Amino acid sequence: MLVEQLNNAIGAELVGVRLADAIHDDGLFAEIRANLLKHRVLFLRDQEISRAEHVAFARRFGELEDHPVAGSDPEHPGLVRIYKSPDQPNDRYENAWHSDATWREAPQLGAVLRCVECPPVGGDTMWANMVLAYENLPTHVKEQIADLRARHSIEASFGAVMPIEKRHALKAQFPDAEHPVVRTHPETGEKVLFVNAFTTHITNYHTPARVRFGQDANPGAGDLLRYLISQAYIPEYQVRWRWKPNSIAIWDNRSTQHYAVMDYAPCHRKMERAGIVGDRPY
Repeated sequence: MLVEQLNNAIGAELVGVRLADAIHDDGLFAEIRANLLKHRVLFLRDQEISRAEHVAFARRFGELEDHPVAGSDPEHPGLVRIYKSPDQPNDRYENAWHSDATWREAPQLGAVLRCVECPPVGGDTMWANMVLAYENLPTHVKEQIADLRARHSIEASFGAVMPIEKRHALKAQFPDAEHPVVRTHPETGEKVLFVNAFTTHITNYHTPARVRFGQDANPGAGDLLRYLISQAYIPEYQVRWRWKPNSIAIWDNRSTQHYAVMDYAPCHRKMERAGIVGDRPY
């Protein structure tokens, strides 16, 4: 297996390997997992694998989970279908910089995403290294956020377009999760900046050390959160991947964010993602 690093920040392409072989080859899977921890997102071309093989490979990392809003393949639980079509003019919104399912108490460990159909041009996906984003923060900011925690919400993201009754039911099923602003990667021990588009507010900012009067709380916490979320936007932390049918991306959701670029209307874009159950951030 040849590992071709894509830049100095994040990402590598694996050449000369078939993911289906790693379902039963422990040595090959261990090598892929080690490279995932090192490069944070891995890319492969020409992976003509079945949905069953896709799910079986992803399950080597852990159990899979469906998405409460996005549809899944009925024959393969855990395989979420992210299908965009010109026939859905009101479904053109894609996303913002995010880590998957941080609105869960235990966000995903990672995911394996396969391109089924894509436009001839456009529809790329970008990833950002949030370990590097944390490492490059000014020292005084690191000190300021060391003990902060923040809420992440499915209601304020996927639920925002729903009628109020359905939105409230979604929140009842998935109450806003609270996570540290800086999490520790459970396998590498690295510090990770862990706020994204699902993050609504910092929960423990309003203390005497940070706030003179009540008027300090909202702009202080809000401005800080916006600044932290914006770190994913820095190009030096990013890699951009151009999709082709049967291309695959595998990413560590604990140390990265990603962004699907919406620049391909009115074309089809069909992706299938196996999301892997993670642990509770600390």
